[in-house]
Amino acid sequence: MTTESAAPLRVAMIGYAFMGAAHSHAWRTAPRFFDLPLAPVQQVLCGRDQAKVAAAADRLGWASTETDWRSAVARDDVDLVDVCTPGNTHAEIAIGALEAGKHVLCEKPLANSVAEAEEMAAAAERAAADGVRAMVGFTYRRVPAMQLARQLIAEGKIGEVRQVRAQYLQDWLADADAPLSWRLDKTAAGSGALGDIGAHIADLVQFLTAQQITGVTAMTETFVTERPIETERVGIAGVGGDELGPVTVDDTAMWLARMSGGAVGTFEATRYAWGRKNALRVEISGTEGAISFDLERLNELEYFDASEDPRTGGFRRILVTEGSHPYIAAWWPPGHGLGYEHGFTHQVVDLVGALAAGEQPEPSFADGLAVQRVLAAVEASAAAGSTWVEVG
Repeated sequence: MTTESAAPLRVAMIGYAFMGAAHSHAWRTAPRFFDLPLAPVQQVLCGRDQAKVAAAADRLGWASTETDWRSAVARDDVDLVDVCTPGNTHAEIAIGALEAGKHVLCEKPLANSVAEAEEMAAAAERAAADGVRAMVGFTYRRVPAMQLARQLIAEGKIGEVRQVRAQYLQDWLADADAPLSWRLDKTAAGSGALGDIGAHIADLVQFLTAQQITGVTAMTETFVTERPIETERVGIAGVGGDELGPVTVDDTAMWLARMSGGAVGTFEATRYAWGRKNALRVEISGTEGAISFDLERLNELEYFDASEDPRTGGFRRILVTEGSHPYIAAWWPPGHGLGYEHGFTHQVVDLVGALAAGEQPEPSFADGLAVQRVLAAVEASAAAGSTWVEVG
């Protein structure tokens, strides 16, 4: 069956900013490069401002609009709800959609608290009994190099995993005059660098190694405690003029971790690393070798085989663009690299395939809850002076 002859999967997307644009591109692109068992339809886009959401729908390819998420969820012509809003709204929207019998794709982190994430995971479990599925959007799992790395580790290419080093480095807040946004408001975002980008490395390491983070000792820091408030910004009380508003989240989070299979790890998430734009870096060392990855070179994976002659040994650069590599056969000839947006397209491909097969898509809300528990343990450890905290 080709996508053209497949049954429709009618999507309502809530939110249309950065993540909304990335998700829109994915819903639009996936059926044009992959033969999907269901045909995604960009049915409705939802946002609070009618003029802005109408303009976004026209630009991003959505057929209609709503200004209340409840109206979008209630529509009979919607099969799936894609949640691309700030974290403080995830639980209400996702649970409402699941209870309405709609599949859900929810951006990460799953929620702003463990309690909310637990409610979402429970709602997803109840919905699954009726064939309704939920998935959380940790898209870096879908980078072909990361899929290859997981395969190599599972095949024993680096032996038993001993040590993990994971960083996510950005610099968009390194300038103290960068304006306040919802991502710097704890009530909206839940946390700062920890939840925004630390969630990614927590999930990715667990995905790659098939081990869970079981305990952490951590520290967090906020370097700039006040920032300029944008005149037209909505979401934090006291908007206006040139005044400063409080930053209520972390700028950086760092933690040591123990993992369920005996590995240990070091983790760092910061939005204060000058010169690093989107440097998600993971290096995993085992008894027989290592793999290394940097998202700023996302078409490459480095692999070290400890059994090689030391005279010629070293990290081997693998250009992950061959047709035999994950997802690549649907795209370009070898050597013609993919970009950031392709992970979102691959996410749609995997989600649609799981829905059509009646299977649970991954990562599940239970997986999202597991990451939320890691984030909570990091915050608890930092608040208690870097004491050791077991992950619930």
